[in-house]
Amino acid sequence: MEIATAGTKALKTDSPNSSLLADPANPVHRAVDIVEALNEQRLSAETLMAQSYATINRCNPSINAICTLIDQDAAMAMAREVDQQRALGMPLPPLAGLPIAIKDLAQTKGLRTTLGSPLFRDNIPDSDSLIVSRLKAAGALVIGKTNTPEMGAGSHTFNTVFGITRNPYNLDRSAGGSSGGAAAALRCGMLALADGSDMGGSLRNPAGFCNVVGLRPSMGRVPTWPQATSFFARMGIEGPMARTVEDCTLLLQHIAGPDPRDPLSLPQQHFSPDGLASDPSGVKIGFSRNPAGIPVERPVLRIFEDAVADFAQLGCDMEEIKLDQLDGAMTVFRTLRAAAYATLAGDLFKQFGEQMKPTLADNIKQGLALSADDIFDAETNRSVQFAALSQLFETLDFLVLPVAQVAPFPVEQEYPTAIEGEAMQDYIDWMAVCCMISPFGLPAASVPAGFDADGLPMGVQIVGRPGDDMGVLRLAYAFQQRTRYWQQQPPELK
Repeated sequence: MEIATAGTKALKTDSPNSSLLADPANPVHRAVDIVEALNEQRLSAETLMAQSYATINRCNPSINAICTLIDQDAAMAMAREVDQQRALGMPLPPLAGLPIAIKDLAQTKGLRTTLGSPLFRDNIPDSDSLIVSRLKAAGALVIGKTNTPEMGAGSHTFNTVFGITRNPYNLDRSAGGSSGGAAAALRCGMLALADGSDMGGSLRNPAGFCNVVGLRPSMGRVPTWPQATSFFARMGIEGPMARTVEDCTLLLQHIAGPDPRDPLSLPQQHFSPDGLASDPSGVKIGFSRNPAGIPVERPVLRIFEDAVADFAQLGCDMEEIKLDQLDGAMTVFRTLRAAAYATLAGDLFKQFGEQMKPTLADNIKQGLALSADDIFDAETNRSVQFAALSQLFETLDFLVLPVAQVAPFPVEQEYPTAIEGEAMQDYIDWMAVCCMISPFGLPAASVPAGFDADGLPMGVQIVGRPGDDMGVLRLAYAFQQRTRYWQQQPPELK
């Protein structure tokens, strides 16, 4: 069932007037309003850039979200050029003048791209990845890179090149990962939009930890190039992150669409913030507190249960399910993930394995040890589980799950080793609630869902049918408009 569009005027009710954009980097401003103000010349790109750098200079020393930053004078020169072109009435792309920083896994021409690895500390690519070229074509001004764990491995953002990214709501806690730099930068107002990537939750998990929105699109919705892993068993995707669902939709609008170099890319589909307003009454949702029996911390469950009640208040038809269709999905994920990292970095491991963080090295080693039978079994089981999920979606429109099994944990801890007394097998086991969705190419959004007793944010995960990215975004928008947790800012950074 698709959520019917009820109209588009509702989006305008939240729009700030021009006086509220005196500080456009304020983290309660929406990107859609900032972009509108730029295009209507109520806000100059130069003012926006100056405010963005002021926020970065104030917040980033404590948060460490942006790991590489171009010189402010160079950034201001880019912004002035946009203003001059706009003043002359020249046609400009929709995001012209909006500053953005790119996750440090994506290639940026002429700008250091380290992958969070000492092996690439001084790497300066000579070309842009596809997502970066699309953002530039849309007019975004690339000012730097956001921090990520080494080669994107793990949902806690730290590396030996740049250090730890901290949670804006508590500097002693993790911002999640691997898109932790992007999520923390958004929450503090350093950026209004950010790109993320997600193999096992690397976009959804930090969105939940930092009280922002992240969309893992359907596989192929946002094509990727260049490809370092074989496309047949691919799980990793790139997608939008922002403070609100409408901002996420705005960014998706500019990074989605087919590309002939990616054989999994999907046909063009229209995405617009103006299409989000809807009536979710009667939408059938299957919710699961402990999907496939995985453990979830009690404080997380309390917030999740409040979220379920909010969906019910929206008029959704809620049905509790065990989601045992995903029994064994973590085994599939582990195998395919290990194979992906072996493909990505197997040769590097053979030469420089001792320089990699042990958890990453172990993962690559597991991938190199896989047999053809291991891969065959994983793909067979993936097909069986996908068929079971497809049957489930014949009676349900969406799944609603926790987006993390634990609250943001101490930054000194590489990963949680136990949840509710159950030991975790390794550094990805604690994020199974996201990982188990990844093998099936389903769109999944993380939306702010509340705070625990310590003031730490949590998210809720909305999963849709293959290809129903807009349906997921509409339901996420309805939930956001009811709860408005995204407007709760972190305490003043000192």
